[in-house]
Amino acid sequence: MALDQSFVGRTYPPTEPYEVGREKIREFAEAVGDANPAYTDAEAAKALGHPDVIAPPTFVFSITFKAAGQVVQDPRLGLDYSRVVHGDQKFAYRRPVRAGDRLTVTSTIEAIKSLAGNDILDIRGEVHDEAGEHVVTAWTKLVARAAEEA
Repeated sequence: MALDQSFVGRTYPPTEPYEVGREKIREFAEAVGDANPAYTDAEAAKALGHPDVIAPPTFVFSITFKAAGQVVQDPRLGLDYSRVVHGDQKFAYRRPVRAGDRLTVTSTIEAIKSLAGNDILDIRGEVHDEAGEHVVTAWTKLVARAAEEA
């Protein structure tokens, strides 16, 4: 069953703040194999002009993907999450994510398309810090695979 096109443009409430910790940044950098000292050493980050360690560019995915859960779990949308695969991801940064940031995400459905029986859902996540400053925009593309014929 195709997703409801009337959901295009729908914006969901902002998430509760997520506090970015140094240890989470370090763990993420290690997990993705990025040894940039700005991710683990406050002095190295300060030498680059940052107030504290910064996060690798893809770190924010874990925050924005969780926020997109509001969309995918909306029963009125009609998405069968058991058939969903992650199709694409991109980011546009205003500034790096920093240790100590308290970030909220507001998710909006940008597009819903059907292609070869698959539903393609584009979600934009606007990430702001507690002062309301825009930090990054993340776009997530989810593909709900077509049901197999019986």
